[in-house]
Formats: sequence, structure tokens, C-alpha cells
Amino acid sequence: MELNTIKDAFDRVAKKQKLSTSKSQEVIDQVGHELDQALTNIQSIQDPTSPADQKSILMELKAKLNAIGPHNQLEGSQKELNINLSKYPKILEKTFNPDISKAYRNVDFDPHIVNHIIASHFYRVGLFDVADTLINEAGEPEVISLKSHFMELHQILEAVSVRNLEPALYWVSTNRESLKHIGSNLELKLRRLQFVEILQNSTQADALNYARTYLAVAWHGLHMDEIQKLMGCLLWAGKLDRSPYSELLSPTHWETLAEELARQFCSFLGQSYESPLSVAVSAGVEGLPTLLKLANVMSAKKQEWQAMKQLPVPVDLGKEFQFHSIFVCPVSREQGSEENPPMLLPCGHVLCKQSIMKLSKSSTRTFKCPYCPLEASVAQCKQLYF
Repeated sequence: MELNTIKDAFDRVAKKQKLSTSKSQEVIDQVGHELDQALTNIQSIQDPTSPADQKSILMELKAKLNAIGPHNQLEGSQKELNINLSKYPKILEKTFNPDISKAYRNVDFDPHIVNHIIASHFYRVGLFDVADTLINEAGEPEVISLKSHFMELHQILEAVSVRNLEPALYWVSTNRESLKHIGSNLELKLRRLQFVEILQNSTQADALNYARTYLAVAWHGLHMDEIQKLMGCLLWAGKLDRSPYSELLSPTHWETLAEELARQFCSFLGQSYESPLSVAVSAGVEGLPTLLKLANVMSAKKQEWQAMKQLPVPVDLGKEFQFHSIFVCPVSREQGSEENPPMLLPCGHVLCKQSIMKLSKSSTRTFKCPYCPLEASVAQCKQLYF
């Protein structure tokens, strides 16, 4: 919503600036036309030494310029532009509060884990020298074990970027049994791209020999539809781009393959595909506006939110940042926590522990479920673990 407000304000400024520029150019053209006309009239005077004729032309020019009124024409559009332009920085300042330290909370971090996350991130993005320096200065030698693996991944991806599949195929063949165990068809996708490359850049016979060696034998009848499609491509050797199978030439197949290869490689390392550091920073950027608003409101009420164990407002980060189940009590609207865990009632409904305690008013008294007629006691409720 706030970004939309900024965009609308920017669009207004851009529109007014465009109108102002157009109006300015129109006025300049009018003035230029009158100046050119006056200059032509002066040059056409038969007696150049006659000051009266020149004076009359200049007086006529002055009258025409006064009639045009450049200042009056430009004043309105320029004033509207300046008004919108002066408002825009205020909107930016209001939305992008530069003092983000207000949202800072004192949290005890394990330096070892933080160093490990940062070094791993540098390895992921290929900044191996930076990661090595951090490891040496922080004294975290065990992290360097990831270096060789990520170096191999980068070498594979660099080769794929230039359509060289040999390093990727070597890695897949080395881990073939493990990939089959998880139902991966990554090798087939690699072989398919390799087959299409051979068909495009070599002969039909070379493509057929490749298919017999790596496709028909390797899958023993599996993925038959895919293999039959590739065999159909043999009829279109040299003109695959004009065939019913032209979509196999799309660059998106290479991009998708590179991403899937990276995902499965990271999975084999026991690492997530997305860098934990990148995810944490992105989530922080998403939640920062809400946290800044909360900090400002709490400061205005002279309340300290730093000591709160649970935020009093929800921070919506989107589904891409949800990695585990979250329970919100339907009665109190509070999110479950270790101190206030979700509890299963005998009737099957779930409430947070504090809501149950308020309903029962005693650990021995029974209470009615707020969502059905059945009654229960605190002892009958079981804690749920998400």
C-alpha cells in the first residue's frame, strides 16, 4: 500500500513535469518563430540605414511577445510542478524513515552461527576469497568444508551457462543412485538438452547414436513419452526450429535446468537453495515498515517494546517466508508460543492455553467449548506441537 502511494506521487510529478516541459517547448517555439520573422523582416528592408523601419519592426515584435506572454503561460504549469515536487520528498521521508535503528531489538546471537551463515552466503554467491578472509579472521575453520562443494556447483553452473553439460552430467552420474531414490529425473533432462544440441549442431547419425547410448539403455522403458518425442525430433534434423518440437529449443529449458540443478545440489549438501542470509535480510526489509510504526507508536505512548516477548501487531511477510505451521488462537487472536501453546480439546477444537485457562477459571472446573456444546476440563486438553 505504501509503495503504491509513492508510485502514485511519482507518477503525478512525472506527469506535471511532462506537461511543463511540453508547455515550455511550445512557448519557446512561439517566441522563436516571432524572432525569426522579425529578423527576416529586418533583412528585407530596402534601406538598411533607415532606423524608422527597424524600429517599427522591433516595436511590432515587442507587441507580439507581450501578446504571447511567456511568463504567464509558463507560470501555471511550473507552479503545479513545484507543488507536486515539494510534496514528493515528504512522502519519501514519511515512508522510508532513515532512522531504522528504532526497530532494533537487543537479541543474543551466537557469533559462531552468524559467522557460519555469512561465510556460507559468500561461498554461495562465488565470493570465495571474501569467505576465506572472514573464516580466517573469525577463526571458523570448519566452515571451509563447504568451499569445495560450492566451487564445484559454480563450475557446473558456469559450464551450463555456455551450454556445456559435461560437468553436470558427471555430477549426476556420480550421484545417480541417490537421485533415483528421491525420484529425480534430472539426468533425463540433461540428456534431453544434450541430444537437442547434438541434433542442432551435428548430424542425425550422431544424435541417434547418442540416444541409443544414453536414452534407450539408461531408462529401460521409463519416461517413454519423453523419449518418443526426442525420437520424433530426428525427422527434423537441421530444421528443428520449424518443427512441432521447436519448443525444445527454448532458452527457458536451460534456465530451468540450472535452477533445478542448483536446488538438488544444495539439497545433497544439506543446505537450503535460498541463502539464509538473503532470506533473513529480505524478511527484515518486508517487516521493517511495520516495526518502525510500532516503535513510533510505543515511543509516543512512552512504552518500551524492546522487552516484549511477542509483538502486539502481526507482521505479514508473505507465504514465501513461512517455513513452518503457525497457529493463531481463534478466541484471543494471539499467535501460539512456547509460553502460550495450542491445546487440543476433547471435541477436536484447538485453543491457546491462556484462552483455556480464562474459560475454565480453574484447573479443576469444566468449561464449555466456545465452538460446540461439549464440555472439557484443563486436564483433558493436550498440547499440540507444530
